[in-house]
Amino acid sequence: VSFLGLTRSGAWSPRYSGYLTILAILGSFLLSLWALDSVADTDGARIGFDSHEWLTVGDLQVNIGITLDGLAAVMLVVVTGVSLLVQIYSQEYMREDEGYNRYFAFMSLFTASMLGLVLASSVLQLFVFWELVGLCSYLLIGFWFQKDSARRAALKAFMVTRIGDLGFMIALLIIFTQTGSLDIDEIYEAAIAGAIGSTALTLFALGLFAGAAGKSAQFPLHTWLPDAMEGPTPVSALIHAATMVAAGVYLVARFYPVFAVSEDALLTIAIIGSITTIGAALLGIVATDIKRVMAYSTISQLGYMMMGLGVGGMVAAIFHLFTHAFFKALLFLGAGSVNHATGTFDMRLMGGLRKYMPITYGTMIVASVALVGIFPFSGFWSKDEILADAWADRPWVFVVGMAGVYLTALYVGRMIIMTFWGEYRGGVQAEDEEHAGDAHAGAHHRAPHESPALMTLPLLVLAVLAFGAGFLNVPGFHWLGDIIEGWLPHETEELLTHTDFKLWIAATSVAIGLAGLGTAWAIYQAKMLDPARIRSFLQPLPQLLDNRYYLDYLYETVFVKELVLGSARWGLALWDEYVIDGAVNGLASATGWSAEQLKLAQTGQVQLYGGVMFLGTIAAVIGILVVNP
Repeated sequence: VSFLGLTRSGAWSPRYSGYLTILAILGSFLLSLWALDSVADTDGARIGFDSHEWLTVGDLQVNIGITLDGLAAVMLVVVTGVSLLVQIYSQEYMREDEGYNRYFAFMSLFTASMLGLVLASSVLQLFVFWELVGLCSYLLIGFWFQKDSARRAALKAFMVTRIGDLGFMIALLIIFTQTGSLDIDEIYEAAIAGAIGSTALTLFALGLFAGAAGKSAQFPLHTWLPDAMEGPTPVSALIHAATMVAAGVYLVARFYPVFAVSEDALLTIAIIGSITTIGAALLGIVATDIKRVMAYSTISQLGYMMMGLGVGGMVAAIFHLFTHAFFKALLFLGAGSVNHATGTFDMRLMGGLRKYMPITYGTMIVASVALVGIFPFSGFWSKDEILADAWADRPWVFVVGMAGVYLTALYVGRMIIMTFWGEYRGGVQAEDEEHAGDAHAGAHHRAPHESPALMTLPLLVLAVLAFGAGFLNVPGFHWLGDIIEGWLPHETEELLTHTDFKLWIAATSVAIGLAGLGTAWAIYQAKMLDPARIRSFLQPLPQLLDNRYYLDYLYETVFVKELVLGSARWGLALWDEYVIDGAVNGLASATGWSAEQLKLAQTGQVQLYGGVMFLGTIAAVIGILVVNP
């Protein structure tokens, strides 16, 4: 409703766009809290809503309806809560932007699409909203379409995620041929009852995971997310915390009754999640753009969630998605606050900002500690639950997770030190050309300063959530966890990995996190180690990281230039040879053949010519009478 209203509000004051969006999302947030409370009364079980016939094609009848259970209710609160704070923040951040109305219209549609995805009761209904989420991300990443880099980033995001969506579409075809239905509940029943062949079931699960890997930026489909930083910073916060990238994790969790009975699918998820966790964390260590550091952090944390799903820890994965939404939104909005103060996202032009921006600094410290997983912040509880489940199910995933803790602490410590500690390195007119489209970039002619209240208030609220959200699912009080898994069929619940809190795992992860922070302090603050010498010693790894594993080069060279453009050239050659040349040569041959046939008709007998003319006249008269009786 907010989106439709804003598309017809051209004559309104730009300020009203923000007000309408905030009111609409506030209403959605309050309804989401009501939904969560209602579902909590049923311990997460589904609340019944009638489905209605949507469309019928042959034997296929697709219904449209609402799925409201524990998983959906938790996601509704995350999406609307984070979106509400992002919209309030955007009131100030986007205040001077010419596309103010357009921005809030797109953000409204983005949030609505994610809510529709979460509530969908059929796979086709979910897929429609899935594609709408992708469309909105394209529009918002390319919001400043005047910049070539923004247009290219938007197109890249759209195309890379389409690769994953191809797998999703194949999964749709597989499950329909196996069950004759696209209703999610009926698919659950068929999977649990063994009515779907094991090969088809695994292929269906892997097709869904391909779609999830595209949206949730899993290796090797992660390359679009760092470039998505070309959009406005609040857009990045919403994409990374509660919408686009969360959709993939939600998809796997929504179909967990299917994944749980396919060991091959779970193993694939665990492997891809592990590779993504480590690979993205390493990239975060060498990035100099603060938003890119956050982007690689998101990819790595999504890998954590996928690892949790791959080891049977569905509850732990969604719990981590829940806590991650708050501290990651806080980190991105904090980065936007820094940009507001300095006009740049380049950490090499920052430093010493804690004395200029105490609120931003304090809240980002809270978010950073939560991200590392230090007790008692929210990330500690959710990440350690994933590690405990990994230890119980696949110990090698546990080892990968612990390595990820160290790397996370290292890039987080580096980011905090380069941004807030030391002396300010940017000058009073710092400008980052890459992000010159941001509403505040390049417009500063004075010393760094704290952001206005409309920007710092959401930071403070998110800081409280980043600290305390984990207490909703602590040992001995599994309120949130019970809601998250309460909707699962009994047969699926028995396949989940349930692990009690283990003090040694928690203590080890905290110690490793502190070691990572200590390493960052020794290198970037105390200067006990020389970064240049470390780079030289570790070569060629730093060069590989600087070039992002050469995946962009590989995709552009092999897939775009050779495969796509090569196929286009081959197609044009065939068109030229068989269609253009064929038409010309065929016309010439037809003309020659016609001449030969006409030559045979030239007998020199006048009687024959007269007979042909007579028959032709009769045929013409009959034709006229038939057409005009």
